[in-house]
Amino acid sequence: MKKLILSAAFFAFAGFGAVNASNVNKMEIVAVQDTLVKTPIKLEELPEAVIATLKTDPYKDWTPTAAFSVKDGDKSYYQVDVKKEEQVASLKFGADGKPIE
Repeated sequence: MKKLILSAAFFAFAGFGAVNASNVNKMEIVAVQDTLVKTPIKLEELPEAVIATLKTDPYKDWTPTAAFSVKDGDKSYYQVDVKKEEQVASLKFGADGKPIE
């Protein structure tokens, strides 16, 4: 009788171990779609309002080096990469020339 109880306990333990081992190998995969679309444009293609804003304080000392039209989901804006001496920055503006934070 003692052997029967030990055998039952062993198989029960081995069964639980097998169940736990099968759960460890399961992985959940989550896909995330990037909705950001960044299109390079010429600096001359920026809206007049953005060009005018770049000529005002605090931006007038910065030199535009590249421009992009950006669509992020339902938002769209312009990104202008700028440089001043050794400093570089990326600025975001709406089509109306107002800075976006």
